[in-house]
Amino acid sequence: MPTHSDRTRLIASATRRGQGRRPVNPPLERASTMLSDTAGVMRDEAAGPTYGLSGTSAARALRHALADLEGAAEAFLVPSGLAAVTVPLLALLRPGDEVITTDAVYGPTRRFLSRYQAARGVTTRFLPADAGAADVVAGLTGRTRLVLMESPASLTFEMVDVAAVARACRARGVLTVVDNTWAAGLAYRPLAHGVDVSVQAVTKYVGGHSDVLMGSIAVDDPACRRAIGDVIEDLGWHVSPDDAWLALRGLRTLPLRYAEQARSALVVAEWLQGRPEVSRVLYPPLPGAAGHDLWTRDFSGAASLMGVVMKGGDGAAGAAFLDALTLFGLGYSWGGFESLITCETHQMAYRAHPPALEGELIRLHVGLEDPADLIADLEHGLAAFAAALTVP
Repeated sequence: MPTHSDRTRLIASATRRGQGRRPVNPPLERASTMLSDTAGVMRDEAAGPTYGLSGTSAARALRHALADLEGAAEAFLVPSGLAAVTVPLLALLRPGDEVITTDAVYGPTRRFLSRYQAARGVTTRFLPADAGAADVVAGLTGRTRLVLMESPASLTFEMVDVAAVARACRARGVLTVVDNTWAAGLAYRPLAHGVDVSVQAVTKYVGGHSDVLMGSIAVDDPACRRAIGDVIEDLGWHVSPDDAWLALRGLRTLPLRYAEQARSALVVAEWLQGRPEVSRVLYPPLPGAAGHDLWTRDFSGAASLMGVVMKGGDGAAGAAFLDALTLFGLGYSWGGFESLITCETHQMAYRAHPPALEGELIRLHVGLEDPADLIADLEHGLAAFAAALTVP
């Protein structure tokens, strides 16, 4: 069998022969109860799902396609990207265990660790956001059960040598989980670098149209697979057939959207880097940016999400910037077809090791609009930001 590219494989699974006459997309089946012909096959999983919680055609097709994309033996579906992170933490940690992550971990993940898991005897150590692989490995103790990584990290986009951390953890019997949403399971494959569990918010790039909430958990190790599958079963979590169908539709065009948005993002990032109102652009694909060498070594593509550190300003100046825009939506998400923007300076207050920022921290998601139009829109925003700085 030839080895096809990602963009070909994600479509070829829909057109594969040998299944008789059928639609290109799986039928949308809304079902809670699954009927059997005889009592003898009612519990036979090989004959198909025994209950709606097991997932109908669209969910099964989506799971298979995501597992293939991430190079995993199994991909589970859960109702949100946050659930994709919390399920492995619930499945793999016990009272007395310790988690190591960094200050830059996704905010709701931090809340889950600090609030829910801490109340159940699981402790978390948050290293500085710029901690390198050597710092993470040096922090491992006899109680460390799991290292949770995001690379690039949330909001400030620090990179970590995931392979080096995974290698050291595996030698010590420590599990590794990577939130791989920025790479969408496409531009980076954590399992191929020795990571135990790769999770992502299907809500973002896979769905691609800002109309579905979902998460996926990709895993190879049989023990981890059993533990994660058991937690999903015990919690009774399920994704609707409609949402699975929408996510599967989005997955077919993921490589094209992802690459096109990355091209536009680099144009916007380079333009922002040259603006006098901007101190730094936090975007590893940008030459000269922090983490660029690691991104170049490990990634085959880039998301269109970046951070921008302004030269000075405060909350009022940040709001003036955002309010002057007409093309960028004001919304807390990314990965869809539309451009979005938020001000994230306030999030730094939750970190144990707040970064030194020269001014307001803006987060940009570049969508499928013409980058020239987005730049013109940002020019209006920067003018409003500059004007707000001069207000006494």
